[in-house]
Amino acid sequence: MSSMVDWELAAVTGRRLVRPGPETSLDEAAAAVAELRVAAERAEEPVRALTRMHSDAPPKPVRVVDRLDWIDVNCAGMSAVLSPLVERLQERQDKAPGPLALALGSRATGVQAGAVLAFVAARVLGQYDVFGPSGGQLLLVAPNIVEAERRMDVNPSDFRLWVCLHEVTHRLQFTAVPWLAEYMRAQIGEFVEATDLDPDVLRDRLQTLLKGVVSSVRGSGAEAGDAAGEGILALVQNPEQRAVLDRLTAMMSLVEGHAEYVMDEVGPAVVPSVATIRRRFSKRRKGTSPLDRLLRRLLGLDQKMKQYADGRRFVSGVVAEVGMDGFNAVWAAPDTLPRKDELAAPEDWVRRVHGRPHAINA
Repeated sequence: MSSMVDWELAAVTGRRLVRPGPETSLDEAAAAVAELRVAAERAEEPVRALTRMHSDAPPKPVRVVDRLDWIDVNCAGMSAVLSPLVERLQERQDKAPGPLALALGSRATGVQAGAVLAFVAARVLGQYDVFGPSGGQLLLVAPNIVEAERRMDVNPSDFRLWVCLHEVTHRLQFTAVPWLAEYMRAQIGEFVEATDLDPDVLRDRLQTLLKGVVSSVRGSGAEAGDAAGEGILALVQNPEQRAVLDRLTAMMSLVEGHAEYVMDEVGPAVVPSVATIRRRFSKRRKGTSPLDRLLRRLLGLDQKMKQYADGRRFVSGVVAEVGMDGFNAVWAAPDTLPRKDELAAPEDWVRRVHGRPHAINA
């Protein structure tokens, strides 16, 4: 058990607080689950054809989940990643905290983490679970997809396939580029190693951050506090940590921008109403999207969220200059991932990786 967060309590709290999904009959729910599984299979071939990425291992079957399942999976994954890192921090302490302090601190943070997870669980459409105990697996959150398509009044079958194009791209990224998940894990480890805080202080700051996040996404921004406004940057104390955060931000921008690019390029050929879906989904994102607000608060990316759009422009810019095969050099090694400043200047990445801008047949 990590002394930073009681993940079991976080899961219990999240399950208790998450709001129920949209009203559906048993037949409607079963039909949605079946169609999402078929849509994930249909998305695989056009995604592979466009990206020219291939994985030797056959993909694991998609897992269609509800909100409660999503909370459980993410608590298990975060615990698996973070608990060993917290143990390393504890080993560096001169004096170990007492069991009562450990229990109280981890339970308080567990409740707050559970509240955040409950909020996200009602909105996330899909996820490639990188760190789960069963290994990488594609999750589709059926009640949220159904709720979104109803609110936007779009064709359900088209929307489900469109969502799968995005999520299947993430699955292909991590299965065709096996070092990518380990790179993420290593960067998180470097972030922890670079901290000069002891676990007690770090946990206190994390509690303040989570409390502020919960307040902000519920609309009570005045209670969020400075730590929530800074997001995870409130935990960053030195240049080494900021450098790690820049690398993670650049990598996340790449994988998200790549998935957005694939959706837009493949969509017109396989999703008849893609133009309507994209227009209404973009409006939903720019409007009052609680998930976007949550991520901005949690990661302190109010000024950096443009990097996700930069990720999309980066992919388009590189493909325009060197073709898809030239772009795929981005997956060769950690050194060929884009740097933060290259997201807005794809020609700089082309120059660094390929030597000079040159055309490669797309």
